[in-house]
Amino acid sequence: MKLIPDAMAQTEQPAATPTPTPAPAPVAPAPSAPAQPTQTQTGTAASGAPDAAAQPPSLSDLVAQLVPIFVVMGIVYILVIRPRSRREKEQLAALRNVRRGDTIVTSGGLVGKVTKSIDDSEIELEIAPNTRIRLMRAAIAEVRAKGEPVKETPAAPAAKPANESKAPAKSAAKPDTKAKS
Repeated sequence: MKLIPDAMAQTEQPAATPTPTPAPAPVAPAPSAPAQPTQTQTGTAASGAPDAAAQPPSLSDLVAQLVPIFVVMGIVYILVIRPRSRREKEQLAALRNVRRGDTIVTSGGLVGKVTKSIDDSEIELEIAPNTRIRLMRAAIAEVRAKGEPVKETPAAPAAKPANESKAPAKSAAKPDTKAKS
């Protein structure tokens, strides 16, 4: 406890004597390690300069603390938010572009083929041969296979080229002679 004798030595007043008396030889203190500042509850060193603890952090200290936070936020945006947003846009576009012939899966688990688009919010779905149901587009969970585009039937048959012979052509498909029962 070196601090107590040091504090007492500072507070002692020298006695006023008219005659100078030789002062006793100073006692050399025992060599010890220099006093280190103690830690306070806030984690800052308790030193003799209270102004150092009261100063706000500098701009460079604030930037050094905020840069890692912004870097993590950027990584989260790139790895999580942007891909999810892109998937949602693709799914919404697929739902809007559902047309006749597409195979879809409903949110209830039914798999069927779109037979008709009734309006912007409803479709007609064939879930079994000759079994059709009306379904809201919001209930479509997934578009499995895109059907072929609807083929328009021409109103008039196309004219035959002039270089073909007048003889009847052999038919490529042979009629089935077996009777089906």
